[in-house]
Amino acid sequence: MTQRLPSSLTPLDTALAALLRGVDPVAPVEVLLADAIGCIAAGTPLLAAYPSRDIAAADGWALSANDLVGASAYSPLPLTEVPSWVEAGDAMPAGRDCVLDADAVDVSGPLAQVLAEGVPGQGVRRAGSDIVERMPAGAEGRPIGAADLLLARVAGVEKIGVRRPRLHIVNVPGATAAMHMIAGIARATGLDVDTRQARARDEAAIADVLDASSCDLLLSIGGSGVGRQDAAITALAQRGEVMAHGLALQPGRTAAVGRLGRVPVVALPGSPDSALAAWLALVLPLVDRLSARRPRLKVSLPLARKIASSVGITEIALLAEEHRAWLPLAVGEWPLQAIVRADAWLLIPASDEGFAAGMPVDAHPMRE
Repeated sequence: MTQRLPSSLTPLDTALAALLRGVDPVAPVEVLLADAIGCIAAGTPLLAAYPSRDIAAADGWALSANDLVGASAYSPLPLTEVPSWVEAGDAMPAGRDCVLDADAVDVSGPLAQVLAEGVPGQGVRRAGSDIVERMPAGAEGRPIGAADLLLARVAGVEKIGVRRPRLHIVNVPGATAAMHMIAGIARATGLDVDTRQARARDEAAIADVLDASSCDLLLSIGGSGVGRQDAAITALAQRGEVMAHGLALQPGRTAAVGRLGRVPVVALPGSPDSALAAWLALVLPLVDRLSARRPRLKVSLPLARKIASSVGITEIALLAEEHRAWLPLAVGEWPLQAIVRADAWLLIPASDEGFAAGMPVDAHPMRE
């Protein structure tokens, strides 16, 4: 039986509300630092102060700044004893509060002589200057970044608390390029991704791999259209529930949302542009709910030229930043080169006809 779209397309807001209904954040888990990049911080450990005491920030002579007043190359200051030499990272000796360069102290004669003044803290990294006592290893509800992991490693932390939803992706033959794109984006978003391959494009083959027993979210990619070999939606109906198929969304019109038991399912079209659009409009809000993520950032810039949109259809525009303005690259239909070039995306509500040139718009960065 060939799949058919309904005579009336489902509004995006209606499909998204149905998809999100009853979805709660996943429980936090502890993961190794190497696995935490991109995951959403949840109950991260509080770090100890670092450094725990004053340390040398550079190689040189450890001295007390108060003892060096007036010292210069024209008026060397003799010392009663040779000062302590420290390497970067060494603890500062008691009573010493600055580090002078090697050539600032002359030790060639019978008495060491200082050839320059110093100031307190010069060449010294103060206790707690890198990491304040009880600083969290990551901001709650925000993605863990490379800088967060740097602090955790310096503080000696081995694991960190995150929310990391488990995503299963079912690839329908013919959609491999889109599948790899979505899987890569999902991993960068901090999801625990498992990909599975349907052995064929027919309903039974796809239904066999629609297994949501060990995931928090399931995506199928490909086979959501009305072609003679498209069967992803009938396969979903066989295994679970189809809540909406055929969305008032462009690109992404043939996407669908449903459930397998309590697990939300999104059927993405097999073309890369439509798959990416449905990911942005449907899957990202679901991932944010599962991760208890804080609202995503938006960047407001004026439009370099107008955007025209069709009333009744939610369209997504791809934008590039040029000269502190958003330059529209594609609206509704996306050439692959526009996807590569895009810096941001803009959701145009179905009630809008577009935006005038020069109007500030709030767009989501493609990469945060």
